[in-house]
Amino acid sequence: MFNAFIFSALAQAPLILGGLIVYWFRVPTKIVGWLAGLGAGAMVSAIAYNLVTQAEQAGILVVIGGMLIGAVVFVVLDILVEKRFGEAAGAIGIVLGSIIDGVPESVIFGVQLASGSAISIAFLTAVMISNIPQSMAPSADLREQGRSWAKVAIMWLGVVVICGLTGGISWLLATQLPITGDFASAFAAGGLLAMLIDSLIPFGYERGGVYTGIFGVIGFALSLLQQ
Repeated sequence: MFNAFIFSALAQAPLILGGLIVYWFRVPTKIVGWLAGLGAGAMVSAIAYNLVTQAEQAGILVVIGGMLIGAVVFVVLDILVEKRFGEAAGAIGIVLGSIIDGVPESVIFGVQLASGSAISIAFLTAVMISNIPQSMAPSADLREQGRSWAKVAIMWLGVVVICGLTGGISWLLATQLPITGDFASAFAAGGLLAMLIDSLIPFGYERGGVYTGIFGVIGFALSLLQQ
């Protein structure tokens, strides 16, 4: 259980680093946008070649159903966030997407460790790499809105802890129940894809302009090298 917690938390730990980089260095707005595009491209690859591939083992209906549920959960929560946080909603929406993405990923890690299955290094690498620009983007906005570095660090630390606990609990349940990570993979794919379309990709384009698309392709291609 402890190993599952550490492994799941480690996968999400770069969120903290990315969130603090924008406070340590004055990163130009365009570069923040390009990095958001880089992270979005890597996440598209993770969705297509890892999450969906994993979910397909349970059948196409599980893939479709899980993705739709994940997307609906993200959109509903995003609407609630927008009402609660106002002008910070766009940035908080990406944070919310990180949780919706990270929790099912942690379930997958926990279940795989419990079953003795090998964890995909390519998937782990894609998650860790994409998390850096994924957290830089909203953190830059929150910095401009006056949020302190400490509050932003605590916010991302909360995401990491939530994911770590999810991985540990999933490991514990998987040792007692016939749980698989297939539905969790589909749920993560749907929630993450909705977040990309609604939040991260528009965020990156708004700040990085048309060149953001090139960085998105670079992120996708770099992720493929890890397959």
